[in-house]
Amino acid sequence: MKAAELFVKCLENEQVEFIFGIPGEENLDLMDALHDSQIRFILTRHEQGAAFMADVYGRLTGRAGVCLSTLGPGATNLVTGVADANMDRAPVVAIAGQASTTRLHKESHQVLDLVNLFEPISKYSTQILTAETIPEVVRKAFKVAEAEKPGCSFIDFPENIAQQSLDKVPLKRQSPLPSYAHPLKVRQAAEILSSAKFPVIIAGNGVIRSRAHEALQEFSDKLNIPVATTFMAKGALPCDNERSLGTIGLQAHDYISCGIDRADVVLCVGYDIVEYPPSLWNREFTAQIIHIDSLPAEVDEHYIVAAGLVGDIGSTLQAIAAISKRHNDSPYLGLKLSIEQRFHEYDNDRSFPLKPQKILHDLRQILQPEDKVICDVGAHKMWVARMYQTLSPNSCIISNGFASMGIALPGAIAAKLAQPQNTVVAVSGDAGALMNIQEIETAVRLQIPIIVLIWNDSGYGLIRWKQQNQFGRETSVDFQNPDFIKLAEAFGAKGYRIESHDALQATLQKAIADNCVVLIDCPVDYSENLKLTEELGQMVCPT
Repeated sequence: MKAAELFVKCLENEQVEFIFGIPGEENLDLMDALHDSQIRFILTRHEQGAAFMADVYGRLTGRAGVCLSTLGPGATNLVTGVADANMDRAPVVAIAGQASTTRLHKESHQVLDLVNLFEPISKYSTQILTAETIPEVVRKAFKVAEAEKPGCSFIDFPENIAQQSLDKVPLKRQSPLPSYAHPLKVRQAAEILSSAKFPVIIAGNGVIRSRAHEALQEFSDKLNIPVATTFMAKGALPCDNERSLGTIGLQAHDYISCGIDRADVVLCVGYDIVEYPPSLWNREFTAQIIHIDSLPAEVDEHYIVAAGLVGDIGSTLQAIAAISKRHNDSPYLGLKLSIEQRFHEYDNDRSFPLKPQKILHDLRQILQPEDKVICDVGAHKMWVARMYQTLSPNSCIISNGFASMGIALPGAIAAKLAQPQNTVVAVSGDAGALMNIQEIETAVRLQIPIIVLIWNDSGYGLIRWKQQNQFGRETSVDFQNPDFIKLAEAFGAKGYRIESHDALQATLQKAIADNCVVLIDCPVDYSENLKLTEELGQMVCPT
């Protein structure tokens, strides 16, 4: 068969459902082979959108999302989405067409050294130099991308290689069995934990990736230890669990930070330093740290572990819990009550534009526990991470490793394709929404019903917040927006504008009932940003 056909057979062997991307001259043979494949090609309007779709698909399914571009500018447009997937630990395989190998050695139209370009933002970056290696290259790309900690693999596929003929078959898909923490380390961790007075858990994205959320909840309940989650681990413990302290991750000293400050032992479970550096929660080097993850701890002077347990997270938690003493006291009860009180202060707020807390309360009231919120990056991300109440894992997707603006809208498309039974809402600022607004056309064309909820403040709200906090003034953050309703309608979507304090819940219900692509323009009052900064600056810890 033709090499491009073999390549597609290898993708089918890897159980690929979708490829997100844009065709080009250098991937014509691959596109033609896909035409006869069971794989569904999702034509996007920008390669960055395609990479973000692969990113979110990978996070939700645990299987590598796949994106495709042509050479040169098509490939460079993938870079931000690929870097995001790599630092957010999402399995992705990115494929780019390339010029014929007969002109790679010289200055040539649209030719770049893509392997070296993608090498620092991927786990594996390679070029197919002979058709015979296709089964090995594809198998390795998926194996590396999906292995802990997941990330991106990049394949450069020259057009003349794609046209060659050969007789090969895909390699068998294999996955290693999970490893288990050493019994001596389990006993060491149990002894440290049993003698602790104020233990606390920081749960990271690894808990979600390894599907260890149920084991975490059982561990927390059995030993009576409270849990704080990172942004990307929201939902690892339901927010209504009595031991849930909510989400940690603001650079400011938040209420949840009080619990970490008091802790003499911190269990870091599936914790990724890339999300929230330990220098922010172990400033004085006083915490005894127990590291539980699939890989050894990163080297950091604020993260010197007392016990490191490497292996399957769920099994490790069960093993420790079996031989550890339960902590009968609840020293964090006052902290839990203080956090919960602040979650509900603005539930019935009647001001307009809407406060961030009110928007999130209304959104939570309408969505079901398993429905998906795909959060963009900006001031609204801080509020979503801090205040949105998650009841199940992967119900709130936040980019917080690379933290890329523009991910929410394309990410929502991928989320709806991956889990069509759920309502999917892209929560975005007006700046982030316009970075990939073209993907509204993709959703409309393919009849993928998503809701895009835009927090409209006509500016870069997070930067304004930081400028005002640091310098007492702002500069170069204001802009004008288009009429979002007319823009949505121009794409063939529906558009609604929120014009009163009590309109959002009804509008969200209508958008769900519409069962099509809907954009909601919601004015937001970001004066709450500085109020939060002031409140946290004057906070007296309630523990």
